[in-house]
Amino acid sequence: MTTVPDSALEFFRKLEKNNNREWFTEKKAEFKKIEAEVKKVYNEIYNNLNKHDEVDKLKMFRIYRDVRFSKDKTPYKTHFGGSFHRKKPELRGGYYLHIQPNNESFIATGFWEPHKDDLLRIRKEFEMDASEMRKIMSDKKFRSIWGELVGDEVKTAPKGFDKEHENIDLIKKKMYIFTRKFTDKEVTSNNFINTVDDSFKTIRPFFNYMSDVLTTNLNGESLI
Repeated sequence: MTTVPDSALEFFRKLEKNNNREWFTEKKAEFKKIEAEVKKVYNEIYNNLNKHDEVDKLKMFRIYRDVRFSKDKTPYKTHFGGSFHRKKPELRGGYYLHIQPNNESFIATGFWEPHKDDLLRIRKEFEMDASEMRKIMSDKKFRSIWGELVGDEVKTAPKGFDKEHENIDLIKKKMYIFTRKFTDKEVTSNNFINTVDDSFKTIRPFFNYMSDVLTTNLNGESLI
């Protein structure tokens, strides 16, 4: 059975206290073994996704931080992160898994900083009609897993949109993200991979809707 090893979380707890090149160099062999085990988890999630979706790429991010433009000069991330890309252009949205100790792990789905043309198309859709989106978000099972829509937003209204519009809460979003948090105990449990997969299955009505929006114009005519 493939699981996230306890050693992965413990390693990052130690790294948080020793985030320097000397310490990591000494522990690098240990990290590589842990990383190989965690890659199995990401690969299994990828394989499960392709049983009910079309995911053409898994990208597991490196541990090294880009510190060139950051005030925080610690050289290493203290988490694992990986994204799962749906087949483009017909399928939109993406999946993300973040593994971090101290109950900071989570999964995320949706649209992180969408292209300006896609963002405008989404906003125009909500300006015209947001009833289908609201139906998806209000589904009892969906809400129990994913909760509320999150993501950065403008303060009042994007340029060209009425700040008094009935759907301004959706229109003013700059990204459309749903997240689910996990405790350390949940992450290292035998059922974690299945829980992640079940959660990802539940997001599909949202992805189906947004894929339809982003592959058609406002008249419903195909763009691909």
